[in-house]
Amino acid sequence: MDTSWFAKRPVSALRPGDHGWLAYTSQEERDRVIGPFVREGLETTEKVVYVTDLPADRLPGLGRGRPIDVDALVRSSQLRVITPREACLDRRGTFEPAKMADTVARELGSAFGQGFRAMRLTTDHSWLLNGPGADLGRMVGCEHRVGDTVSPSTMAMAICQVDRHACRPAELAALRDTHEVLVEVNPEFDDGILKIVRTFEPDGLRVEGELDAARHSVFADQLLRLRPGRIHLDLSRLGFIDLGGLHLLAKHATRLPADAALILDHLSPDLESIIDMVGWHRLPGLARGRRLAETEGIA
Repeated sequence: MDTSWFAKRPVSALRPGDHGWLAYTSQEERDRVIGPFVREGLETTEKVVYVTDLPADRLPGLGRGRPIDVDALVRSSQLRVITPREACLDRRGTFEPAKMADTVARELGSAFGQGFRAMRLTTDHSWLLNGPGADLGRMVGCEHRVGDTVSPSTMAMAICQVDRHACRPAELAALRDTHEVLVEVNPEFDDGILKIVRTFEPDGLRVEGELDAARHSVFADQLLRLRPGRIHLDLSRLGFIDLGGLHLLAKHATRLPADAALILDHLSPDLESIIDMVGWHRLPGLARGRRLAETEGIA
């Protein structure tokens, strides 16, 4: 499915007015997006509003090992944790889209009055897709209302989270289409020439730009950081790779355990021809992966 009308941004590049969408595939992916979103807001002069039943010290980006005084942030109102019942349920416990929109507007007004530079809002809607009285139409209506509040604002930004395994593709598409910004993890490396982004389903890396000799070492380092197993490299946005880079891939693949593999997805025809010509497609541990048309889906 063509998603070219959406803006895709790393989480740290979100800005006021962005009504963002995160369809995560694992808790690790969710935490690596929402963690920086929460933490970066709290480390500046921005207010963070999180709609959840979780206690504040268990939010992504906070908790053990983090040099952040969560209690102090709650007392100062810089961190607001609001339960779903308070934010968007009526007296009977039914999801009420208008109440959610009112909550966003109220918190935004409070943040402005309290002198915060901006307000970050996030919540996970997955429970609404599977709970009693689940109603996609009401969720879509809620997203439109939230978007109407956030998008024109010069100080509000939001990330709406959904576990992509919690709903059907058509439901994901309907919810995604109420947002203009798709949020993803911050890149592992980006110098303007080469960009390396962690992917989670499939497990691996997306490589963009140009992989030349000056960037072999950083690419090799990223390969070594991946968990052992069948690792995918999405090369759909790779514009150039030199022979040294190809040799690096082959060398890494041959050193993998017998049950592991480096799978090259979305090879360009030219790159595929080179690999076939030098015979690297026969190397153990190096596998040709999927073509682009085979993996199109909901971003």
